[in-house]
Amino acid sequence: MHQSHGESDRHPAAKVFAALANKASQRAGRASTFVLACALIVIWAITGPIFRFSDTWQLVINTGTTIVTFLMVFLIQNSQNRDSAAIQVKLDELIRTSTVQNSFVGIEHLTADELEELRARCEQRAEAVAAARERNPKGHSP
Repeated sequence: MHQSHGESDRHPAAKVFAALANKASQRAGRASTFVLACALIVIWAITGPIFRFSDTWQLVINTGTTIVTFLMVFLIQNSQNRDSAAIQVKLDELIRTSTVQNSFVGIEHLTADELEELRARCEQRAEAVAAARERNPKGHSP
């Protein structure tokens, strides 16, 4: 698949981040990663009596989980942004090549109020079509 000259072409760091984020999010989502995280927590808990449940012992888990959580926020957001962008491109292409209104292409850039107004208009049209079908159940035009 040919890649267009976008943000990642202009910024090599963006390509590196995207590659790292992709690999990290794939690995983070594996069952083995979850098992490893659980094992680390169990090991930490077992070592509690050895370290007499000291402040340092508690600080280790608190610091570790805080760092992992902080980094995972960025990975999750990156993954969601990529997924949303890919879905949006696919939807835009379906809209562009179909008989539906091309005016829907790019609506993700509207404000929340504009989207709500558009949603309400679409609901009204759907309700009107449903009412027309109820009046004429055989599918003939009224």
